Amino acid sequence: MNRYPLWKYLMVLVVVLLGLLYAAPNLFGESPAVQITAAKSNIQVDSALLENTENILKQENIPFEALFLDATGVKVRFPSTDIQLQAKDALQARLGKDYVIALNLLSRSPEWLRSIGARPMYLGLDLRGGVHFLLQVDMKSALDQAAERYVGDFRSVLRTARINYLGVSRDGQAVNIRFKDTAELSKAQRVLEKEYPDLTFRTSNRGEDSILTAVLSEPAKKRIQEFAIKQNIQTLHNRINELGVAEPVIQQQGIDRVVVQLPGVQDTAKAKEILGRTATLEIRMVDEDRSNAVTLENASKGQVPFGTEFYIDRNGIPMLVKKNVVLTGDYITDAGPGMDPQGGGAVVHVTLDARGARIFKQVTRENVGKRMAILLIEKGQAEVITAPVIREEIGGGRVQISGMANTQEATDVALLLRAGALAAPMEIIEERTVGPSMGEANIERGMHSTLWGFVAISIFMIAYYMLFGTVSVLALSINLILLVALLSMLQATLTLPGIAAVALTLGMAIDANVLINERIREEMRNGNTPQASIHAGYERAFGTILDANVTTMIAGLALFMFGTGPVKGFAVVHVLGILTSMFSAVLVSRAVINLIYGYRRKISKLSIG
Repeated sequence: MNRYPLWKYLMVLVVVLLGLLYAAPNLFGESPAVQITAAKSNIQVDSALLENTENILKQENIPFEALFLDATGVKVRFPSTDIQLQAKDALQARLGKDYVIALNLLSRSPEWLRSIGARPMYLGLDLRGGVHFLLQVDMKSALDQAAERYVGDFRSVLRTARINYLGVSRDGQAVNIRFKDTAELSKAQRVLEKEYPDLTFRTSNRGEDSILTAVLSEPAKKRIQEFAIKQNIQTLHNRINELGVAEPVIQQQGIDRVVVQLPGVQDTAKAKEILGRTATLEIRMVDEDRSNAVTLENASKGQVPFGTEFYIDRNGIPMLVKKNVVLTGDYITDAGPGMDPQGGGAVVHVTLDARGARIFKQVTRENVGKRMAILLIEKGQAEVITAPVIREEIGGGRVQISGMANTQEATDVALLLRAGALAAPMEIIEERTVGPSMGEANIERGMHSTLWGFVAISIFMIAYYMLFGTVSVLALSINLILLVALLSMLQATLTLPGIAAVALTLGMAIDANVLINERIREEMRNGNTPQASIHAGYERAFGTILDANVTTMIAGLALFMFGTGPVKGFAVVHVLGILTSMFSAVLVSRAVINLIYGYRRKISKLSIG
């Protein structure tokens, strides 16, 4: 009657063992560490860098616990924060600006645990310490930039349509086109209205000139603003990866603000640098007329001809590049890495929008036989990554950028082109730093509250329900282990509200066991045999437990769907806790009771108080 089939016992055993295995990394704690990544996409992070880092630390007599290379860069663990800071300064001085040295915290868990994917759960800002920023997005600049792009587009469209005009200029977020002839204005208005349905056009007169004014419609403004903040959030995610932050929180707040929380980061200067970083693409023409040996020699010494800039490409070839920008990364809709089918090298495939494709087609048609420089601008530094000769007119909006050092660089450049530049400037309007000591104090208080709650529950359950109470406490312990294991496996972020949810989960889990134990007592009072009472107690209490947990889970899911920040963190732990408590309170506790009583033929009394 009270025996599980073998597969059920094995299932419970496997789940409990997996829970212990994946919860274990949280016991080892964290070590101060530094993470070394490349500052530029063409610089390798490989075993040579690992060896160089080890040599530097040994030469500087800086002790370290572990040093290894993974997918994100070289990582070094240290015994203390003071040594961590000393190592950061030494490595930064010796490795130079080609590498980013970021402070980090790494788990001390053994390599064999990491190899099976067992990692500790992430800790939020309130537990780990770190920095909090509130950034204001300059929506006016986003609209101004959109209007500025239309200035060049209008010139290109009118030139292609052979419409005569006197000039195109921007006035705030409006673009004015001057005409001498009203017939030309009407023709231009028809062409532009067809080409740009998002714009609203109106006509006016200024002296003898006729003016066609284009302004963004309200839906277009709203769309640009929404895109700006989404693009900025995506860009911030990519940039913050450099800091080695385990679980950054980047969320929109209101219509024009972004909250950034970086747990574990104490280097606010580095965080500000990363948040303010820029990266975009520019296509310019090489000044072939003045690219002779003498001019290039003088330019290398600082005597650069007017209207040009001096660069040396990746192959070491000097060149003069015109300042006039033909095309920018704003016209890119997609970018991805690939391989050149002819040369076999790594390339980046870029897709341009309709306006960018039209501009690129016209530029290549007019400059066949000339070189086009493709510049990647990152952290305010421009680099010519390739300068191919235009062999023929290129249409269709698909551009292939060669000159990549390897596939990894092609992937990095494609990422930067997709979401490398901020769509609108941002300003830090609020900054807070939570020290690691405060985080440790929060963890200590949270752990103490959960521990003392657990102890109080255990004493009550064992004293009141005796052996069944002891089994309930065992099930409660397994519930806590499974909850921690789930949070670790999902790499969820634990915050102070999350610790409160853990305490609530303990209360709810023991409540289920109380229902089961009281039901068994009631069956015993009604004259049922001990074996029948155990069976009826678990079977009849299950419906009540299920109803209570389903209604509570609905509330938890609502908190997760509509809550933000701390509320969401509470909801995640709360919902996962309901699942683990159902498993432990019903399956685990009954499996143990079955092992104790299920194989006895005659039982005169149950140890249930």
